[in-house]
Amino acid sequence: MYTEKVIEHFQNPKNVGIIENADGSGRVGNPICGDIMLITIKVSENGKGEKILQDIKFKTMGCAAAIATSSIVTELARGKTIEEAIKMTKQDVVDALGGLPAVKVHCSILATEALNEAIHDYLTKKRLPIPEEVQKKHERIQKELVQVEKKYKDFVSAQEKMLGDGKDKDKCVCSKDKNACCKH
Repeated sequence: MYTEKVIEHFQNPKNVGIIENADGSGRVGNPICGDIMLITIKVSENGKGEKILQDIKFKTMGCAAAIATSSIVTELARGKTIEEAIKMTKQDVVDALGGLPAVKVHCSILATEALNEAIHDYLTKKRLPIPEEVQKKHERIQKELVQVEKKYKDFVSAQEKMLGDGKDKDKCVCSKDKNACCKH
């Protein structure tokens, strides 16, 4: 069902956590499957004066595909310019993982949307121009979030519990028993 690459990124995810004093953060979720993703980014400039993703971390509560897609997105985006990262597609994520079952492709969409939201947050905070494609995705994601908040209050509560303000990053929410924590 899953490729070796998906299994590797699920069992040994890369870049798990929350960046302290992140330059941008993006949160997305899917109430149907229950996946919740947070991506935080740290931005710097390269020698050409371009803004690059110097560091990127994720925190995901979800299935194997959700964790694997979050992990691979951080790997693909690290070191890229903002412009390059914006162009990342669900197909780039699926290809980097060697494929995903059709019913799990939505995880690749969520992961790229979380990255989009983190970039949008960074550009907004820095009062930098926001590319039209980033703004359109952001508006769609925010519209969906409002609908989710109305319809799935328990889901939103779980997101807030999981993500909080980043200060409780060492607390596991995937299990009441910290010894049974799945590391996410």
